[in-house]
Formats: sequence, C-alpha cells, structure tokens
Amino acid sequence: MAALGWKIHGDGKRVEPGAVVSTDERLSWPRTIGIGMQHVVAMFGATFLVPLLTGFSPATTLFFSAIGTIGFLLITRNRLPSYLGSSFAFIAPITAATASGGQSVAVGGILVTGVVLALIGVVVHFAGPRWIDLTMPPIVTGTIVALIGLNLAPAAWNNFQQFPVTAVVTLASIILITVLFKGIIGRLAILLGVIVGYITATIRSEVDFAPVAKAAWLGLPEFVTPTFDVAVLGLFVPVVLVLVAENVGHVKSVAAMTGKNLDDLTGRALFADGLATTFAGIGGGSGTTTYAENIGVMAATRVYSTAAYWVAGATALVLSMSPKFGALIATIPAGVLGGATTMLYGMIGILGARIWVQNKVDFSDPVNLTTAAVPLVVGIANFTWVIGDVTFEGIALGTASALVIYHLMRNIARWRGTSQEPASPASVPGGTEMADR
Repeated sequence: MAALGWKIHGDGKRVEPGAVVSTDERLSWPRTIGIGMQHVVAMFGATFLVPLLTGFSPATTLFFSAIGTIGFLLITRNRLPSYLGSSFAFIAPITAATASGGQSVAVGGILVTGVVLALIGVVVHFAGPRWIDLTMPPIVTGTIVALIGLNLAPAAWNNFQQFPVTAVVTLASIILITVLFKGIIGRLAILLGVIVGYITATIRSEVDFAPVAKAAWLGLPEFVTPTFDVAVLGLFVPVVLVLVAENVGHVKSVAAMTGKNLDDLTGRALFADGLATTFAGIGGGSGTTTYAENIGVMAATRVYSTAAYWVAGATALVLSMSPKFGALIATIPAGVLGGATTMLYGMIGILGARIWVQNKVDFSDPVNLTTAAVPLVVGIANFTWVIGDVTFEGIALGTASALVIYHLMRNIARWRGTSQEPASPASVPGGTEMADR
C-alpha cells in the first residue's frame, strides 16, 4: 500500500502553463480543499438524481458514495483519482424491483451486483483486461449503454408532465448554461439548471418544505436491510456490464490525461467499485460508478491529485451526516427531475453512440449493424419475458441479445467467410423504399 503522501507541485500555488498536477502531487492544502469541493459539486446533480428518482434516501446514498470513494482510493493504492457517485444504470432495475418486492429487494439486487463486479475485478487483476475487450467489443458496450438511457425515456416524460412549466425552465436552463459559459461553470450545467428549476418550482409553490423543518441538523442516515428475491435479480445483471465498461473507460481516460500507464489498476478499480456497491447494498445506498463529471473538473483544473478526492470523500461524508440537508435534497419536485432527466437519459443514449464513433465501429458490417439494431428496439420498447417467477425486461433482454447476436453472428460469419459483406439501406429488403422516405 502506497503511503498517503503527496509531493508539493511547484510552489503549491498554481499550475504552470503546459504542466499538470500529477496523481502523487498536490497544491497547497487550501487550494486542494477548494478543488476537492469542486469535485463534490460536480458529482452532486447526477449522484442525487438517482435516489430521488428511485425513492432512496439521498443522505444514505451520499454516505455510501463517500465511503466508496475513500475505499476506492485505498484499494487503487492512491494512484487513480476518482469519485464514486450513483450509477444511472441502476435506475430501471431498482424501480422495477421496488415495485415488485419493495425497497429492501432492490437493495439486495444492488448488493449482488456489487459482489459480481468485485469478483470480475479479482479475475481482471490476475488475468488481465484483455478478455473484457474480446467479450464486450465497442459495438456491444455502446449498444448496452445506449439502450439503458433510451429505456428510461418514459420515466423522464412521467416526471416532465407533472409540472411542465418547471420542467421546461429546468431543461432550457441546462441547455443555455452549457453554451453560455466556459470552464467549470459550463461543466456544471446540470447542477445549475436544477438550481434554476428548483427556484422556479419554489416560486410556483411546488416545493413542500415541511419535511426540512422537521429534520434534525445532525444524525446518521437511514439504513435499509437487504432482502433477496431471485425473481428480480435478472434485472441487475446488465448493470454489471455497464459498470465494467465505465470503470475500464475511466482508467483509460485518466491514463491518457496524465500520461501514465494505469492498466495494472483496472482490476483494482473494478474490485473497488464492486466493493463500494456491495457496501451500498448492505445499507440502502445506490450502486456506485466512476464519474465523467469529475474527469471534466480534472481537465478544467489540470489537477489530477488524489488528495483532492480524499477531500471530496470527506466533504460528502460530513454532508451525509445532516438529515436536514438530505431532507432539503428530497424536496426537489417532479418537474425539475423531468427537465433534468430529459437531458441526462438522452445523454446516456448518446454516450453509447459516442463509444461507437470513438472506436470507429463500421456499420457497413452486418454483424455490427444487427448487434445495435435489434437490442435497441428491445430496450426502447421494453420487451418483457416472464419465466415462472422471474421477469426479464428490456434492459436485461437487450443486453443479452447484444452479446448473443454479436458473438453468434461473428463466429458464423467467420466460418462462412461472409464477414466483409456490407449492409446498407439499399442492400436490405425494402431498404431503397425506406431510404426514399
């Protein structure tokens, strides 16, 4: 275990032009604390939306997010800067599991997901990450990420239509802040848009402050004991694949920005996130993942010091110990959530497409085309398959179909020598007619 110490970067007051503050360096503590708090703000909007949308306690979620972040830093030997916030991949399975068996069943699903991810991390640590690339190439991971976001679209609409004026104001604010401001403010568009929407909702008397007045200033968050129902565990299986993709992508992104080879930390990162999600499942928090928002803060500040993430974890832990703070977050009304999730769920869908673009996925290859086409429809339409007491819905079925279709078609195509046959709209039955419309 590496010592928890950091070298002072330069004079500790600034980052020289063209330089970066590396993972094992830090600025002065006042500046490091300030940057660490920026990371808390950056993760804030997305991390709290998950418990608000699923009925979980925001304070409990923040508590396990903080514990998970500190554990992540320890397990990765203080070499990989990351904050572990709520994963949007859990929203659909948590909602479905809660509806069928209650919150404790959903918490049990989170716990099982964490254990599976931790086991994958152990395998990757000793066997290397190459098998992940072979099992889940970009066409598969991009499809899974996209269908998760698009599967959630009806949930965004349900919230949006409850208070449409507030929802429109929230969404418009996020859009405008994104393009009106540079640097860190632009990167916090979702959080700032939610604040504008919240103010609008308050003016329109859509916010109930009574629970805030009753809540104590200090106290432990509410914990939920997990229970297990095999009938809903299948809903959580696809989440493991998304968490693997997100963690591997995070390691690669940080490596590219810092110029360090961090491949040896991939297994540790997966194990750490799995352990954090397991702990969340033990006590009623949302499952965790690494955050792109915090990569944005690092890119804007050029500070990659893990010291800032220790500050972020400590700050989140302190905030989680205030029931009044958690109650205030819980007052965010449906209209604000509808506006924000219209953007966020769409962004998740487009992130899947971004994976395709960045990896130059060739859609003239019929294997790639079919691997994306069928699962997306399955996920968006929320196909459902009931086997006895077990129910598989759109995300689970879409994920399974992406994996099966890709590997089955790829192997048959290689056997038959048809891998290079292109598939364009004009080359499939009815394609010309569809293209002309």
